[in-house]
Amino acid sequence: MEKSSSWSRLLHLSFLALLLSSQPLCCRGSWMWLGITSVGVSEKTGCANLPLSAKQKDVCRRKPYLLASVAEGARLGVSECRTQFRHERWNCSTTREPPGFGNELTSGTKETAFIYAIMAAGLVHAVTRSCSAGNMTECSCDTTLGGSGSPTEGWHWGGCSDDIAYGTWFSRRFIDNMPKNVSTNGDDTLLVMNQHNSEAGRQAIAKTMSTDCRCHGVSGSCAVKTCWRTIAPFERVGSYLKERYENSVQVMDRSKRKFRRKEKEQRRTPISREEFIFLNKSPNYCLEDRRLGVAGTRGRRCNRTSAGPDGCNLLCCGRGYNTHVVRHVERCECKFVWCCYVRCRRCETMNDIHTCK
Repeated sequence: MEKSSSWSRLLHLSFLALLLSSQPLCCRGSWMWLGITSVGVSEKTGCANLPLSAKQKDVCRRKPYLLASVAEGARLGVSECRTQFRHERWNCSTTREPPGFGNELTSGTKETAFIYAIMAAGLVHAVTRSCSAGNMTECSCDTTLGGSGSPTEGWHWGGCSDDIAYGTWFSRRFIDNMPKNVSTNGDDTLLVMNQHNSEAGRQAIAKTMSTDCRCHGVSGSCAVKTCWRTIAPFERVGSYLKERYENSVQVMDRSKRKFRRKEKEQRRTPISREEFIFLNKSPNYCLEDRRLGVAGTRGRRCNRTSAGPDGCNLLCCGRGYNTHVVRHVERCECKFVWCCYVRCRRCETMNDIHTCK
């Protein structure tokens, strides 16, 4: 029995080694940290035991106090990805095994672009929040704005502005592993694409920042205002990135280390840091394709009356849908009775549930 168990473990480890070796070079280091979401992070967790690349483990050993922010950043990214695509054919489906995104991490599609952007943004957001909360000694608030403002308009910068500079720096350091000598093979092209989209995610944190102010004066007269900069809730960042996803730019393989738009009439237009770029067109995600890791939309719940992506016609790809009647019972019309209990009625509703064929 022991020999059989040892042999099984050896086969399992061999399979993992084969899986890692089969991944494109561009993605072996950058995606592994996403597995932290399924590991859990505690003070006793050693960097060597976490799903990190060699460079990430080195950063982890030197800055172990940032582990909690790394885990929170991964959680934010995965959760917001699922929220933004919950009604789409590709619903940001993840697997139980880290990194969880399957083929989309290496397909070079718009979905790849969104994943890298949302994860990089999540890490910036989590680290910046931790800085502003005073949880780290290396960073705190952004004091560069202090003392300036507009005296004639009666306001000045003050308070605790979120310091996104440190969060952005750490996100680049932790996620990006750009080789010094980049050739023109396909793996390196995908590497540069992923890093461009990661940077677009970081830029989204800066683009969605807002200015908050507090009034000062006698009887709330607001004679003087103190203002500061704050990062947006991550839901707003996710919506901003979803708009960038919808307007992603397909590019050609790099020429002289620069991407060019695939559309001929737009090739002279430079690609900004805020734009998403992708190399390959997405599959339609309608039918299951295990080879590509596509789950399909069969069995997905749809909205019969919607004309949007969650509508049964679009989500079910024209295959039609099944209708099920679901009985739902709950307490309702509750009233407080003196003294001292709550009396409720038992309400029953019948709802139609539609699922794709």
